[in-house]
Amino acid sequence: MNQPRIGVRENRFNFILLVVTNFFVGSMVGLERTILPIIGEEDFALISTSAALSFIISFGFSKAVVNYFAGAIADRYGRKKVLIFGWAIGLLVPVLVISASAWWVIIVANVLLGVNQGLTWSMTVNMKIDLAKPTERGLAVGLNEFAGYIGVAVMAAVSGMVAVTYGSRPEPFYIGVVVALIGLTLSLFVRDTTKQLQLQSIGQPDKTRSPKQVFLATTWRDRSLSSLTVAGLSTNLKDGMAWGLFPIYFAAQGLSLAEIGLIVALYPAAWGFFQLFTGVWSDRIGRKGLIVAGMWVQAGSLWAILVMTDYWQWVFAAVMLGIGTAMVYPTLQASISDVAEHSWRASAMGVYRFWRDSGYAFGAIFAGLLTDVLSIGWAIGLVAVIPFLAGLNALIRLRETLPGLRRT
Repeated sequence: MNQPRIGVRENRFNFILLVVTNFFVGSMVGLERTILPIIGEEDFALISTSAALSFIISFGFSKAVVNYFAGAIADRYGRKKVLIFGWAIGLLVPVLVISASAWWVIIVANVLLGVNQGLTWSMTVNMKIDLAKPTERGLAVGLNEFAGYIGVAVMAAVSGMVAVTYGSRPEPFYIGVVVALIGLTLSLFVRDTTKQLQLQSIGQPDKTRSPKQVFLATTWRDRSLSSLTVAGLSTNLKDGMAWGLFPIYFAAQGLSLAEIGLIVALYPAAWGFFQLFTGVWSDRIGRKGLIVAGMWVQAGSLWAILVMTDYWQWVFAAVMLGIGTAMVYPTLQASISDVAEHSWRASAMGVYRFWRDSGYAFGAIFAGLLTDVLSIGWAIGLVAVIPFLAGLNALIRLRETLPGLRRT
């Protein structure tokens, strides 16, 4: 029997299989990004923007809570079992959307989507980090997020085109059933990474922390971990707003569903594609600079969308928004894994992902209320302030975390 080894190259078959699996994880989210806000208005006659965005709120909070517990569950039952269970839950999501006769059924479907994403995406990223060497963590996370968000982008574009041709329901969601079945099948062939995790602990002192200690350190007490958490929450708060408001905003500007689908797809496509480079780049030049600059690029791109009036200018701004997100997304998770010891790394990642993905819900709540009270333009502009402030916070409080470059 082959001895377990650490390294991306040394575990390339399992690593590639996890990358492909995460493409289909992201596809489950992409299925909804273009059409579900419009379904809320057209199929269920939701007038309030807050009500229309309630599906994102349910998704965000359920994914956040599951993220928090996913690490502990995986430590007890094994990463592969949790990955398979997450896909079994995911099978229910498109079935519920297809059969929904009331908006509350859509809400339930998105709670289950949050559970699916919290379990499957958490496991793919943790398993890749288990396989990677410390100097390959940016590469590992970058490839994981690249695959996931390319899946988001591809399915956002595909679902938009299918909706134009056949209607927003049920045809696009038949694809979701196929995606879930493929993801479940691939997961059956993934090898668990428990042995690689045990190998990393050899010769290392036991620095296990209680769940309370990990939560407090990642949320507030550790200046680096808490700065990373604030940046992650701000990034997904912005994305929760973009997910809910972009289709409505661009429809109000007179764009067709196909044109909206392209913009909505290009943003996560750029987000996914450029993570191929930003993750590796952070392994070489450090994490902090990319995080600070990426937060500010996100803020600037949102403000640019508001002042632009041409379709191709909006396309450019959407791509820049994706690039800004790509600069921070793998870098933040690699940085978390730099700071946390192997014995509590999955727990720290769970706390970080709990706060980060609660940003989806907070973004939808914030954007919906601001749109109802002020306007959709004000909502986008005010949400952009939050990643700008998070970048400033990281500039002041975050220490460089890359091994060999750590400094204040």
